[in-house]
Amino acid sequence: MNARTGTDMDSTQPTTDGQVSTQVSADSRAGGFVDTVERAARTPDEPQPYAELGMKDDEYQRVREILGRRPTSSELAIYSVMWSEHCSYKSSKVHLRQFAAKAPKSDALLVGMGENAGVVDIGDGWAATFKIESHNHPSYVEPHQGAATGVGGIVRDILSMGARPVAVMDSLRFGPIDAPDTGRVLPGVVEGISSYGNCLGLPNIGGEVAFDPCYAGNPLVNALCVGLLRKDRIKLATAPGPGNKVVLFGARTGPDGIGGASVLASATFEEESQAKRPSVQVGDPFMEKLLVECCLELFEADLVVGIQDLGAAGISCATTELAAKGTGGMRIDLDLVPLRDPSLRPEEILMSESQERMMAIVTPEDVPAFLEVCAKWDVPATVIGEVTDTGRLVMTWRGETIVDIPPGTAANDGPVYERPYHEPAGQAALNADSPRRLPRPADLRATLLELLASPNIASKEWVTSQYDRYVRGNTVLAMPADAGVLRVGDVVPGVAPEAAETNRGIALATDGNGRYARLDPYAGAQLALAEAYRNVAVTGARPLAVTNCLNFGSPEDPEVMWQFAEATRGLADACRTLGVPVTGGNVSFYNQTGSVAIHPTPIVGVLGVIDDVARRITPGFPEAGLRVVLLGETFEEFGGSEWAWVAHGHLGGLPPRARLDAERALAEVLVTGAARGLIAGAHDLSHGGLAVALAESCLLHGVGCTVATPGDDAFTDLFSETTARAVVAVRPEHFDALVKLCATNDVPFQTLGTTGGSSLTVEGVLEIPLPELRTAYEGTLPAVFGD
Repeated sequence: MNARTGTDMDSTQPTTDGQVSTQVSADSRAGGFVDTVERAARTPDEPQPYAELGMKDDEYQRVREILGRRPTSSELAIYSVMWSEHCSYKSSKVHLRQFAAKAPKSDALLVGMGENAGVVDIGDGWAATFKIESHNHPSYVEPHQGAATGVGGIVRDILSMGARPVAVMDSLRFGPIDAPDTGRVLPGVVEGISSYGNCLGLPNIGGEVAFDPCYAGNPLVNALCVGLLRKDRIKLATAPGPGNKVVLFGARTGPDGIGGASVLASATFEEESQAKRPSVQVGDPFMEKLLVECCLELFEADLVVGIQDLGAAGISCATTELAAKGTGGMRIDLDLVPLRDPSLRPEEILMSESQERMMAIVTPEDVPAFLEVCAKWDVPATVIGEVTDTGRLVMTWRGETIVDIPPGTAANDGPVYERPYHEPAGQAALNADSPRRLPRPADLRATLLELLASPNIASKEWVTSQYDRYVRGNTVLAMPADAGVLRVGDVVPGVAPEAAETNRGIALATDGNGRYARLDPYAGAQLALAEAYRNVAVTGARPLAVTNCLNFGSPEDPEVMWQFAEATRGLADACRTLGVPVTGGNVSFYNQTGSVAIHPTPIVGVLGVIDDVARRITPGFPEAGLRVVLLGETFEEFGGSEWAWVAHGHLGGLPPRARLDAERALAEVLVTGAARGLIAGAHDLSHGGLAVALAESCLLHGVGCTVATPGDDAFTDLFSETTARAVVAVRPEHFDALVKLCATNDVPFQTLGTTGGSSLTVEGVLEIPLPELRTAYEGTLPAVFGD
């Protein structure tokens, strides 16, 4: 009996990493023992390894109360994964509700939280669906497969909404750049992302790579996907209509990934964590590519009533969620599930997170056509059950009933915890340790070069060059632009040819700053949103909606829970102020090694729309002879800054203030200025302040500039990380119109100088030739990881 799935207490041997041993006797593999519903009813006192499956005593007792008996081993498998932290959000629900309670009114929102991904109306009959999720622990255990299947999983979330996935992004965090384990994890993660995305033919248009000691042993791998569909073609995860058939299609079910994300993401990591490799899913991007094209043809032929991808919790999740959102019942024959390993027990079949699988609800008359389309694409498809109106999810195996539960109790009615929380003991002292006490540098030229070469600011071309940014031919902007931009028209061939004439585009950016959030999680979450919002606006796109991935330590730690509560409150308040609703996302808890948690790291993705991609704003300084203008006001703000960390290893004080009204005004200037053709180039100000923004703007096109500092304090002017600022390049003939636009929107405006030459010159402060800037900026990652 496979004790990992809780089938027989006699063979259960908990391992040192918290999983249950996979040792299974030959007799049980032969199928001589089945834990049926009837047997469970007559053996109420038989011990079960619920604790090894991550369930608390009271959770197990609640399952018994729901069923009126002990659960069978298969039912225990279902409840254990569906009530895991990763699947049930049991520690975060009470805080996440404010995203809906405080949500700004949005006529564009078509599908909000609660589905596989949010959907927004982007005009011209088109809709966009996007979401970001984590695959952190699997990517530490097995970097390549962990990251690859993270991409595959988020792509299927988008596909399940009825959309063609059109691009991916990733937000990555690692330990110190020169740490031995970073040398193992980072190349594997990048290789996994690139190989899976490149094989799928999806451009990777943006994201982040950051380094900090707090992520040593617990990297963050957050993957985002965006898809496009006609707004009247949305699909939902529901199973209506008694008599409709349940079809499992895609890859066969195997022993890889048993417990997968639901196990790995719901526990802290210890040094033995690499022993969890069997729980990491194994991806096949070529099967996923076939699955994508197969699904799109099924959608176009209107052969699908409801659909759900199989990700975390596998068949357990797909069946319970579909049934709970549909007519309320479902009957499944597990003997019909196509297996790669015929010796799998039913508990393993239910918990397996084998990749590249989908589950569809199909009317009986459409089943032949559905199977014909699947056969055309060489995608295995099998009818494994049907929808009922009994209000019960019933599963059989080898002629015996092994599951009989109300599906909503697993999918929707899991435990909800109001965990205690309080401010960390050292928080006040941390905030009192202002960077004002740090000595200011005498040589600002050397300071800029040091910052440009620092891991968090240095060019990430070593990473992004491994991704195909332009496959499919609809990428308008990609790294190193502030946001990725895609053209919408004709992006879904054969589905909507009437829309091919549109020049509409979408823009996407992801951002986060763990140091800011460590100093003030409320402000840190708002700053993450503000930066992503600003990065989208800098391209000329109007920010429209938000997704998020909230990465934190253990929710059982009151100090971590305080960070989470503050961050969610801050993000909800900021979304309301900026007028951008949260459409969905992910919570990733237990990101810590032993008792040491990562910095709270809310990652925020923002989607925007631009009416005409031909009017996008070019990043940086595209040519000589342009006026360089600073939009926004600068204050002395160095808490959590790159300068404080790089020059002094200092983290303390308060982060920059989130000036949300100023962000909204700045975005209006950028979006309107782009539409009117007033802005030739732009770059937001964030990490490293104005000096880094100027250097990056020069390097993007090899065009230098000569500028003056906007105030009397050159150090603050150049390196402060005050928010709600951007540097723009303006042609002389458009200068007056831009000044008027800034005045109308109450956005401060300062002319700094002009573009041209082969150096970055700040009058009276520094002059650095572009080749020297480039050497500092582009050499760091290749020096560590190889050319």
